[in-house]
Amino acid sequence: MDSDMDKKEAKKRIEELRETIGEHNRRYYVENSPTISDFEYDMLMQELAAMERKYPEFASPDSPTVKVGSDIDTAGKPVKREFVQRRHRYPMLSLGNTYDMGEVNAFFGRVRDVEPDFTMSAELKFDGTAICLTYRHGELAMALTRGDGTEGDDVTENVLKISNIPHRLERSSVPFPDEFEIRGEIYMPYKAFDRLNAEREIDEEPPFANPRNAASGSLKLLDPEEVGRRGLECTLYHLIGENLPFSTHIEALEAARSWGLPISEHIRLCHDMDEVDTYITDWDVRRKFLPFATDGIVIKVNELEIQKRLGYTAKSPRWATAFKFQAERALTKLLSIDYQVGRTGAVTPVANLEPVQLSGTVVKRASLHNADQMKLLDIHIGDYVYVEKGGEIIPKITGVELSKRTGGILPPEFPAYCPVCGTKLVKNEGEAKSFCPNKDGCPPQIKAGILHFVSRKAMNINAGEATIDQLTEAGFIKDSSDLYGLGMEQLLTLEGWKERSAAKFLASIEASKQVPFPRVLFAIGIRYVGETTAKALARHFKSIDSLAAATREELADVDEVGDIIADSVTAYFSDLKHLEFLLKLRSAGLKMELDPDGGEKISDIFGGAAIVITGNFSIPREEMKKKIEAFGGKNTGSVSAKTAYLLAGEKPGPEKMKKAEKLGIRIISESDFNEMTERTEG
Repeated sequence: MDSDMDKKEAKKRIEELRETIGEHNRRYYVENSPTISDFEYDMLMQELAAMERKYPEFASPDSPTVKVGSDIDTAGKPVKREFVQRRHRYPMLSLGNTYDMGEVNAFFGRVRDVEPDFTMSAELKFDGTAICLTYRHGELAMALTRGDGTEGDDVTENVLKISNIPHRLERSSVPFPDEFEIRGEIYMPYKAFDRLNAEREIDEEPPFANPRNAASGSLKLLDPEEVGRRGLECTLYHLIGENLPFSTHIEALEAARSWGLPISEHIRLCHDMDEVDTYITDWDVRRKFLPFATDGIVIKVNELEIQKRLGYTAKSPRWATAFKFQAERALTKLLSIDYQVGRTGAVTPVANLEPVQLSGTVVKRASLHNADQMKLLDIHIGDYVYVEKGGEIIPKITGVELSKRTGGILPPEFPAYCPVCGTKLVKNEGEAKSFCPNKDGCPPQIKAGILHFVSRKAMNINAGEATIDQLTEAGFIKDSSDLYGLGMEQLLTLEGWKERSAAKFLASIEASKQVPFPRVLFAIGIRYVGETTAKALARHFKSIDSLAAATREELADVDEVGDIIADSVTAYFSDLKHLEFLLKLRSAGLKMELDPDGGEKISDIFGGAAIVITGNFSIPREEMKKKIEAFGGKNTGSVSAKTAYLLAGEKPGPEKMKKAEKLGIRIISESDFNEMTERTEG
């Protein structure tokens, strides 16, 4: 029998676990910035559940073992809610999960005790953020996040920008109900994740740790257009409604697929645990070659009537469970640390490692982020360190194997001076990174600033790192404004340049003069002024002159601008070198104010022709629509006799294709469209 002392210690530990898990829930669901791995979190939850079973007198309805983690921030200081909260018609619960195949077998046994004759659906567990879509009369009416399971944030405007979520359902041989819900996961494919983090690195913003955090953070952006640019995708996996005409889960999903909804192609019908085990074993290898992150396998009872009989706990359905894959990690030796200087002067430590195989690639380097992270890890040169890949993409050092530490190895000293130009580093209060303040004289900052200037989201000049290296080493350019003084004769003196490549490069420089003012403002590289902030400043002040003349107080009144950005903008325009740089750009013909009509038309090759799009494309649907408009087309939603082209991507809607063929409308592919538009560019 437990003593009073044992119970006192148990109560204390239960309270500690609840507080710790609550903090990790906030970091995971609200801040999208977890500080522990899924496995470590699950171990805490399992310990708490075991303690609560042993000491039921300390049970609480507010325990995280019975409540769904919430993506609505209600803890700590009051927050300004930017999304309307709406109640879920049906509670949106979470799945129980395990890392132990024995527990998956136990799940199978519990179901068999209720119904000996059943089948199972085995599905990939997408590592994203949960979403609930409501369709009424075939049109997307509402999209809610999981929230706390009872109510969630209404993110409908943002979801409408996700390319593979249909606004309107396709008709098929299986009629869709007048109203139903379908739930799934919004995720960010690796390709979009890599692109986003590369952009954040250029802008000296902290990278997302993994695709799940990136997807969740992107879905909660306040600018739907930016959501559309993030490259999010969706997979749906659970259909809910009144009196649905289906007997099995898989039958319901196949119907949903016929309506144009994105359903995974990797679902398998399993008749016994041997088939489930084979599926799990197979995908533990194959998942490493998928273009998106998965963290496990979901097993569901396939028959809907049996699901109904099994019912739910307070937190999870009894008819489904998830088997989680453990994150792959490797142990290797830390050989040395380099200190890299970025565009804004931020100095980042990068670990050089003994090459090690991890998730299908050889890892040689990993970021250590900043001096504080190095101290937290208590890392020494020569240590053996554990390396993981966040979302199996970004190598990160997660710990040190102290048992392998030998005598005589020392912790690294973070430099006090810039490792390139020798300027004394500064560290602002409240910031984790140290900076080289010599922005206009530090070679890597100058080079990174030019690369940022020519990048696709900025001036979109046809130049990569090798080209910029050539031009700076030859002394042809000292800053971005010098690009506009380059000529054919200069370029032909450089190794590897021919008339054709030089003409193409110079044409892209000339075309950049048509880049709209918000992108020019983003391109010049004011610290902390990213793409979204540049747009907000451009809309508010209309011109570079008005922005330069703005007071700190006037700047702080702009949405997206706080005290730090206001100080940075003020400091930028108070520097005479920057004013001279801007004068050179203005003289070159760059746009330093908003266009009166705000238009960004490239050509009128389509002459107002109606173009309908269907299927998936290499870019988000909203970008494709803008591209159509930029070349004089008019995007319309449905095929009719007035339609000029049906632009069909991958997996086009069968009804639109049939109607276009019936009406004799020309069907073009994405490559056809690109060929047509590329003839008018440059």
